[in-house]
Amino acid sequence: MNIRRLSAYGWTPWHAMGALLMGALGFWATRTAWADIFFIASKDEEASHIYLVPFVAAWMVWARRSRLRFCTPTGTIVGPIIVVLGWIASVVGYNHAMQSLWHAGAVAVVVGCILSVLGKNVLFRFFPAFAVLIFLVPVPSSIRQAIAVPLQTATAVATQALLETFGVPIERSGNMLTINGHNVTVAEACNGMRMVFALILVSYAFAYSMPLRDSVRVLVLAASPLAAIVCNVIRLIPTVWLFGYRSHGVATSFHDVSGWVMLPIAFFMLLGIMRLLRWALVPVSRYNLAFQ
Repeated sequence: MNIRRLSAYGWTPWHAMGALLMGALGFWATRTAWADIFFIASKDEEASHIYLVPFVAAWMVWARRSRLRFCTPTGTIVGPIIVVLGWIASVVGYNHAMQSLWHAGAVAVVVGCILSVLGKNVLFRFFPAFAVLIFLVPVPSSIRQAIAVPLQTATAVATQALLETFGVPIERSGNMLTINGHNVTVAEACNGMRMVFALILVSYAFAYSMPLRDSVRVLVLAASPLAAIVCNVIRLIPTVWLFGYRSHGVATSFHDVSGWVMLPIAFFMLLGIMRLLRWALVPVSRYNLAFQ
């Protein structure tokens, strides 16, 4: 939609400038929490998906840009309410050493500042784009471990079975694989948690950037852990072989690069699922003006 058409609904360039300015003020006010978020993302590979979140949110806004014609910049009181609640959460989280609450409060403050200019209609019409910002909050270690342990076990079992199918001698003890006299743990070669949240982000962006039925969206999101296991196995098979038969440096480099390569592969896997459902005559799409 062009600026002239948007102006008919009360939008002006000043709204965009005001939203950016208010968002920047909210970011500055909670800069300590944001600095901690990005410090964790830079030091902890299992939180590196945080860098993808702004791009996913921007893509989802762009995919829904035509919804602006259903919005007017009204109901801006919702913004200050979110700012106050976010500030309270951030202060309580900081004072009581509740890191996730501290971080989530900072995210809420920035969102509230932006909505103080754009209004409640933007929040409701673009809610999936705002909801994805929860992934900016680093996942607590207790939750990560609860997901990582079974994911690593399943990945190790599948990798052993496939390598043996290809005729590669390999042994497994728990999450440790032994190949050519070298011990390689799943956590060392390809920790499932290093991809699972990134794949959930890809799945979320895919599900809510297309006019799919809600049931299909739930199916796509529920399949994210399975997609994580499949992609990890695809990544782990050559990685383990390299650790066993090539230098440690080569194997590590392949491991680092292949982690990002798996994201587009996961996206094409989701496209394949959609094609399979359509081939099976399962209704997956719906007519939705928001995507016109």
